[in-house]
Amino acid sequence: MGELAGLRSTPDKLQLKSSVALVVDQDTNEVLFSKNSQAVLPIASITKLMTAVVVTDAELPLDEVLTVTQDDVDTEKGSRSRLNVGAQLTREEMLHLALMASENRAAHALGRHYPGGLSAFVEAMNAKAQSLGMTDTRYVEPTGLSSRNQSSAHDLATLVKLAHTYPLIRELSTSPEYQVDVGRRQLQFHNTNGLISNPTWEIGLQKTGYIAEAGRCLVMQASMAGRKLIMVFLDSSGRYTRIADAERVRKWINTKLPKAAS
Repeated sequence: MGELAGLRSTPDKLQLKSSVALVVDQDTNEVLFSKNSQAVLPIASITKLMTAVVVTDAELPLDEVLTVTQDDVDTEKGSRSRLNVGAQLTREEMLHLALMASENRAAHALGRHYPGGLSAFVEAMNAKAQSLGMTDTRYVEPTGLSSRNQSSAHDLATLVKLAHTYPLIRELSTSPEYQVDVGRRQLQFHNTNGLISNPTWEIGLQKTGYIAEAGRCLVMQASMAGRKLIMVFLDSSGRYTRIADAERVRKWINTKLPKAAS
């Protein structure tokens, strides 16, 4: 949708391929780089960061076993999942897979097992966004498969800054891989963000996203040049361009910007 609106062709000094980009100093809130950062677009699985915040805030038992049901099967996009109907995992395992591997059925099950059910969960997501001043943001479900889940880069930077204060969300989102037992099977999942396994990056939190309407999306908290930065990239064109854009920003930060005082 960003490309259709002509946002991707907006010129910027780093020649990024994302329609929207924002880089903010986490400590000072100084905007270091901005491209169409007020545009409101679908955010795909970046949604799952708010899902994780609402689940964590509820202080529900992390060891409670949740069951994937037919209700968790994606009928909107027809996306596939390795968690079959009937699979049982703890709430923490579901949260881990939702954040690290962007598992849609896990995220949906988390919302469905919220007190009051899915509608109460979505209401809590929107209430949390409102309380944070995220006026460009609207959620209709907990996975990001719906293009009606929308936000702006400025709002998402606010969400990343908040999510980074949750040790569990930091840990699970940056986990390189994770194995779960489902019945008699062991399933191995990997992080959807290839930069996690890159030793030259120091990433404190991350989430990727993709649906056709949103393009490739990425949010991160990362440390570089003596600064803690929040990065948002929305509606990137190709499979690897959001990563390439992040690398372009890092190179620019490391070579062009003065280091923060220690």
